[in-house]
Amino acid sequence: MSETTLPVLPFDRPDPMAPPPVYARLREGAPVARVITPDGRRAWLVTSYDAAAEILSDRRYGLAPPGVEMTGNDTLFQDGAAHARLRRLVSKAFGPRGVGVLRQRVEHLADAYVSALADGGPPADLVSGLAAPLSITVIGELLGVAIGDRERFRALADAAGAVDFSFGAEEDLAAAAEAWNALTAYAGELVAAKREAPGDDLLSALVTIRDAEDGRLSDAELIAMATTLVAAGYQTAGNAISTGAVRLLMEGRLSALLSSGEGEIGEVVEEVLRMQAGRTGEPFPRYAQEDLEPAGVRIGAGDMVLVRLEAAHRDPAHFADPDRFWPERRSSPSLVFGHGMHYCLGAPLARVELAAALGALARRLPGLKLQVPVEEIEWIGGGNDTGPKAVRVTW
Repeated sequence: MSETTLPVLPFDRPDPMAPPPVYARLREGAPVARVITPDGRRAWLVTSYDAAAEILSDRRYGLAPPGVEMTGNDTLFQDGAAHARLRRLVSKAFGPRGVGVLRQRVEHLADAYVSALADGGPPADLVSGLAAPLSITVIGELLGVAIGDRERFRALADAAGAVDFSFGAEEDLAAAAEAWNALTAYAGELVAAKREAPGDDLLSALVTIRDAEDGRLSDAELIAMATTLVAAGYQTAGNAISTGAVRLLMEGRLSALLSSGEGEIGEVVEEVLRMQAGRTGEPFPRYAQEDLEPAGVRIGAGDMVLVRLEAAHRDPAHFADPDRFWPERRSSPSLVFGHGMHYCLGAPLARVELAAALGALARRLPGLKLQVPVEEIEWIGGGNDTGPKAVRVTW
């Protein structure tokens, strides 16, 4: 296939709640295929479940091209020994006990925001009234942000998350860098405050973590972790909540949560996540560290590889009747939070937030319905994470 005939991203999406149709055609005929990225680079697009799981778990696909040093990178988004050290340290603060303690608080917050929506009367917006404030409040409490500083914190988070860092335009990237620098400076203030007077929050726990093998986290690593939590825990979580609500309202399944047990609610949450994976978060690009052959296709060292979870999660070889909302199906595990060494440490908390938000809506507003057709919902965000600008509802 010549350069001029290669498919160019992003693909057309006639249905905002479904993957682009070309994914299915590629998955069937060329599950690892050459494409052109939005900024004109060549890459390999991965659309099958097997190839996606293989690439996400294989250390021979890195987050940077071979030979490129990720100098100044203090986040978990790096490879090798540096990533392993950070993950060992940070995982100590993300254990089941910590998430269990948070569950009750998250459920209380979700109930409070939904109650405020109900008391205000219809119509309402689930993004500004529930998804955004719940996700930013949870992250603010995890980081120990003072109540009086929450508006400033949210403004910084909004500005930093308003661009596609993978394929954004040059002028947008410059503006985003300025916003990200402001958020980083604020995170530095938080870290300094927690070192001076640790509190009962995740950031304080990260500040005080010690490990006989790995020492402790540096200020730069703590700041990077704080900003990473903002990026993943605010924008991505908020998008997941609002998109998940749209999905359940489309399927007429929201009120059914009222009679569901904890296990059944868990199945519904997993199916919501499966069907919107990719729409509300695709993996960062990977780069082959050597010549490799996923799905029998030769990929050269240094080539960019783009895994598309939207396509992988509709693979009929792993999900029977994949376009149907069917929580009761028995299928392969979803890859929504990654797979292998970069599996998301915040996955348990993300599931808690989504279940709490959807459960609160079902309890307080079982007659909820969309005020406009799904096709009229405006979507915002970059190529790696998008969500509804607003979800207008009535009851």
